[in-house]
Amino acid sequence: MTKKICGTNYPTSICFIVVNEFCERFSYYGMKAVLTLYFVSYLHWDSDLSTAVYHAFSGLCYFTPILGAIIADSWLGKFKTIVYLSVVYVIGHVVKSVGAIPTVGSSEVHIALSMVGLILIAFGTGGIKPCVAAFGGDQFDEEHGKERQKFFSIFYMSINAGSLLSTVITPILRSDVQCFGSDCYALAFGVPAALMVVALVVFIAGSGMYKRNPPQGNILLEVCNCIGFAIKNRWRRSKYDSKREHWLDWAEDKYSKRLIQETKMVLRVLVLYIPLPMFWALFDQQGSRWTLQARRMNMAFGDAFIIKPDQMQMLNALLILLFVPIFDLVIYPLIGLCRINITPLRKMAVGMIFAALAFGAATLVEVQVVETVVNPAPAGESLLQVFNLAGGNVSLKTNGSNPFPEPIQYLQDPPKYETLQLKGSSQTLKIDVTLNGETTVCSHTFDQHEAYSLLLYKDTTGVQCKLVLDHIEKMDNGNPLLRFFNTQSEAINITVGEMSFHVPPDSMSTNKSVDRAEYRHVTCSDLSKTCSDLDLGLLDFGASYTFILMEDTGKVVAQKMEDVKANDVHIGWQIPQYILITVGEVMFSITGLEFSYSQAPANMKSVLQAGWLLTVAFGNVIVLIVAEGAGLEQWKEFLLFAGLLLGVCIIFSFMACFYTYVDPDQLDKTFLQGSQKEEEDDVDELKKRSKDMQLEEKTGKSTRL
Repeated sequence: MTKKICGTNYPTSICFIVVNEFCERFSYYGMKAVLTLYFVSYLHWDSDLSTAVYHAFSGLCYFTPILGAIIADSWLGKFKTIVYLSVVYVIGHVVKSVGAIPTVGSSEVHIALSMVGLILIAFGTGGIKPCVAAFGGDQFDEEHGKERQKFFSIFYMSINAGSLLSTVITPILRSDVQCFGSDCYALAFGVPAALMVVALVVFIAGSGMYKRNPPQGNILLEVCNCIGFAIKNRWRRSKYDSKREHWLDWAEDKYSKRLIQETKMVLRVLVLYIPLPMFWALFDQQGSRWTLQARRMNMAFGDAFIIKPDQMQMLNALLILLFVPIFDLVIYPLIGLCRINITPLRKMAVGMIFAALAFGAATLVEVQVVETVVNPAPAGESLLQVFNLAGGNVSLKTNGSNPFPEPIQYLQDPPKYETLQLKGSSQTLKIDVTLNGETTVCSHTFDQHEAYSLLLYKDTTGVQCKLVLDHIEKMDNGNPLLRFFNTQSEAINITVGEMSFHVPPDSMSTNKSVDRAEYRHVTCSDLSKTCSDLDLGLLDFGASYTFILMEDTGKVVAQKMEDVKANDVHIGWQIPQYILITVGEVMFSITGLEFSYSQAPANMKSVLQAGWLLTVAFGNVIVLIVAEGAGLEQWKEFLLFAGLLLGVCIIFSFMACFYTYVDPDQLDKTFLQGSQKEEEDDVDELKKRSKDMQLEEKTGKSTRL
């Protein structure tokens, strides 16, 4: 007899299943939260390749559930499938974590281990996805339908709780814990691996309490075989046989009428699924494009709290927990009071519109974000800014042209980079610098695509020119970059946070990244002057700074120049797009699952579940294609996705107008009545034969022909 939780009809075994699901979802979403930044910052891939691989992995995670369902239903059963594929899952996590350790091999080894780990994780998580929830439902007796329904609500809550906690915790482990001299991706992947081990141990610990149903064959394979036979039979016999009412009726030679009728019902729903991948193409970009967008924003909420770019994904899970009861208890009843008939398909169409609006909001944010970015020079051009340290205003010309029409003021922070036209991929340009009527000529070589700073300063011989190469790309982690130019006659050593700078006389230090913070009392030292209290001010997100070390009343001071502007768009502006996409998810995803369940015959629900998961997989394939093939600016790509979804929404709405809702239970009644009629006909036939035999015995004559 199945053990129950004290005083209830809930089997004790569901506790193990719910804890298992919580840990597994923590493991999956925790690893996935930092995955895009891992590609960009650790493997040093560009944003397009990182997005493509992220969505290829996500797509594979939603293709493999079909394999898991076939293994469970046709061969191993749900319990063994969950156990065996969870072992594969754990191995994938371990391999992924080892690949994030810098001391393990070369970059090629890291990439190979990462890809192998992701493939194993995809087979693990996808394989158990269709099994765990169904296995939990198997634990209930048929008469405890209400308890089973509540279990699925608890199960769904455990998924979102695991997702919420993991997207908060793993970014902290990544950035706040330093290992091997940088962000600790090995720990950020290792903790989800440990949670997956816990999930497996907890699930196995309850093995003695589970109710296990033996595999009874896979209805998905049966449906595919039925469709295949109908197509083949129609191709072979259409020339000799009369036409059928429906092309699936050609399967009547081998399959039952009930199976054929149920397959027709399923196919009608699957046709409606064709436009749905476009919604998931937008929805799943929260972990890729939106995270990359957040990386280029101001992430500080006051002086006390700084959010991580990959932590913003927690908003979706948090808002889901808030919005589901609000929609069920407030929004939908209010719409009903207004006598508006909002069918499931209409809800899904509205959900698409909200998702498109979310990407419209993301487009507006992206337009503002890119204003702080310095774009690399195109072919045949380079970028130049000028630091005037020469003591007075100067005029500058290059090869007779005048890229700086206004005089450059002393110690002026350059407002922007100017473009230099080159003849070929590289060119040596003559630069005329005029100060107080005297002109100095210097020559420097410029390469295409590069950005430079020209430092003008005076010594005993006159104005000197020094050209240095600039780093204009913002840091992947959002931290500021800084460097120092020393105008003094002696070398200076400076310590900023955990970074040390050694700056020789009349030289520029290398760029180094430091944490975003106020640096009011920076330690520095030289042989003759005091500079123990250097004031650098706020070094903000995404900015690049050059500090000119100068003497002022016997002290060394730092003159601040901003080469690349700080991220001035606050990350809070992403909240509206997260709200809109979550509203879209509530109306589209939850309603879609409910619609699929209500429109499927009892033994075909797993088929539609597999079809639903495939829409998610194909949605990720769409992102993969666009990210690698379109080559658009990010805001244009966001706008493209929003427009595509609106177009698909119109097509889906048109298709929905021709869909007729059905009651699968009516199918059961129809076939039950048909079976009863056949039984009644058989009884009548037996009675008739019995009377004939009795009459034959009395008359001695046969009544049969």
